[in-house]
Amino acid sequence: MSAATEIDRVHALVDPIASDLQLDVYDIERRGATIRITLDTPPGSDGGITLDTLSLATRLVSRELDHDDPIAGHYTLEVTSPGLERPLRTPAHFQREVGKDVTVRLRDAQADPRRVQGRLVAADGHDITLLVDDGSEISVPISGIDKARTVFEWGPKPKPGKGSGSKKSGSKTSGSKKSGAKQSGEQQTRTNGRDSAEDPPAQHLPAGTTSTETGPSESETTDTKEKQTS
Repeated sequence: MSAATEIDRVHALVDPIASDLQLDVYDIERRGATIRITLDTPPGSDGGITLDTLSLATRLVSRELDHDDPIAGHYTLEVTSPGLERPLRTPAHFQREVGKDVTVRLRDAQADPRRVQGRLVAADGHDITLLVDDGSEISVPISGIDKARTVFEWGPKPKPGKGSGSKKSGSKTSGSKKSGAKQSGEQQTRTNGRDSAEDPPAQHLPAGTTSTETGPSESETTDTKEKQTS
C-alpha cells in the first residue's frame, strides 16, 4: 500500500473524530516511521486546544487505528497542535492564513532572492500573493515553494539601550506511548488497554501552540503512541 493511500485512510478515520471534538484536521503526514496528525481549533476560535482535548483525541484516534489498522508495519503515532509559526504545505494552509505574515523559501536554488517574506494577501489552489516591504506584490506558485511558514510577531522591538523585559512563552507538552507517556510533567501509562494517570489540571494551550523542532516556541504539544508488529 502506498504512503498516499495510507494517509488517505488515516484521514478518513480522523476526520469524524476531529469533527466530534469541534476541531479541524490541519495536516496528516508521514515522516519515516512516524505518522503525525496535526489538529487545530477552527479559524477564528478564541482559544487553542486543551491538553485534555488533545489526550482524548489521541486515545480516540489510537483506538480507530488499532481497529482498522491502515498502516502496515511499525510506526509511531503523534497527535499534535500546530505551531505559532506553523508550516504551510497545502493550498488550504495558505488560504487559512491569508492576512498574516509569512516567509517562503523557493525550490529554485538559483532564485534571487530565494527567501521572500511579506503579508499573505491572497491564495488559491495554485498561487499565493505576498505584499512585501516596498509595497509591491509578488505572486508565487505553490508548486515552486520549498518551505513556508507563518511569522509570529512577539511584540514591539525594545528601545535602544533597553531590554524588552518580555519572555517568550513556551507551550505545554503532552506525550503518550503504548508503553508509557508523559503529559506536562505527569506520567500516564497504558497497559492492556487501560489508562492509569495522574491527570494534570486542564490547561488551555494558546492558539497556534508550536509543534515544530525549532523556532520561537520550541516545545511540543504532542501525544505519541507506538505500534509494533508481532
